[in-house]
Amino acid sequence: MGLTRLLAALLLGAALLVATPLAATAEPVPTQRPAVKGDPVFGERLVAGAGLWDGGTSGLTLTYQWLRDGTAVAGATGRTHELGLDDLDHRMSVAVTATDAAGESATSVSEATSRVERAVFDVRGRMRLVGAARYGRTLEMGAPQLRPRPTRWRLEWRVGGEPVAGELRPAYRPRPGDVGRRVRLVATVKAPGHRALVLRTPARRVEHRVDVRRTVTYSVQTRGRITTSLATFRRQAQETYADARGWRGAGVRFVPVRRGGSFTLVLAAAGEVPEFSPVCSAMWSCRVGRYVVINQERWKHASPAWNAARGALRDYRHMVVNHETGHWLGHGHASCGGPGQPAPVMQQQSKGLGGCRFNPWPTLRELR
Repeated sequence: MGLTRLLAALLLGAALLVATPLAATAEPVPTQRPAVKGDPVFGERLVAGAGLWDGGTSGLTLTYQWLRDGTAVAGATGRTHELGLDDLDHRMSVAVTATDAAGESATSVSEATSRVERAVFDVRGRMRLVGAARYGRTLEMGAPQLRPRPTRWRLEWRVGGEPVAGELRPAYRPRPGDVGRRVRLVATVKAPGHRALVLRTPARRVEHRVDVRRTVTYSVQTRGRITTSLATFRRQAQETYADARGWRGAGVRFVPVRRGGSFTLVLAAAGEVPEFSPVCSAMWSCRVGRYVVINQERWKHASPAWNAARGALRDYRHMVVNHETGHWLGHGHASCGGPGQPAPVMQQQSKGLGGCRFNPWPTLRELR
């Protein structure tokens, strides 16, 4: 090739090089938004999908940023995100950024989840009552296995469907008035990030301290001029007999009848009491044979010692019926068991306490 032709070829190549621009570098192009997998529930783990990109993800570097209601969550830059307390009630999404080898990048954001909900406890087993449902015994909570471990328990004992005031511990001793009614324990448990859980034990009927071992019948009579309510006397005497703290606690059931019966309960004017026996006094009540005699003056006004100690009249009435009926059941007089102790009901409490405290009910020793 001649020199002239060589120079011409070089000039033409240079012209073509100047006229042809360099190809422009393009950023990655998303063709499908990333998706978030997992349940939006406290403690669950969300997983971010990469989404689809034009030409695939080969050669792309992907980074992640989790968003809470559209705002970046500090430090949440992994492909997964465990939902915490701060996420509750918020919508979560993820931003995926793809960067190519040339340093060009583009970002695609997923759809937001529904609001993050509280988790539920994992419950294994049932809530139950442990122990005998009897007056004088203790019922305790038998709790199921819960995950996570609750941070707060709120306990409520219910009898007959109604809360028992002040009973917030996991153990409960049924009260006298609970007998014949149903008792259950309701527990509300809580833990961070979890829905409050209400647990209920099956209801159980509260029984007397012991089952019926003996049934006796009695009728009511009066002697002399009665100046108090006979209907009240009948009702309150039967309440004493049926009370779980009384002789029913020894297994004796008392059934009133119109006449006759195993013994006769008498409401007598004070002057009539000595007519039953020379050992009886117009001052006190008495028991003679089948007759359990309650002195009307004591029934109406209690005893001087009882009143001096500011004892309740209703408690005195419990005491005098229990004491005199105790004689009919075969119990003799008892003595104080020690200073400060409740007096045995068979102690002559109106005449002296010997250091004991007034007490209208048989002690456990007397019930055995």
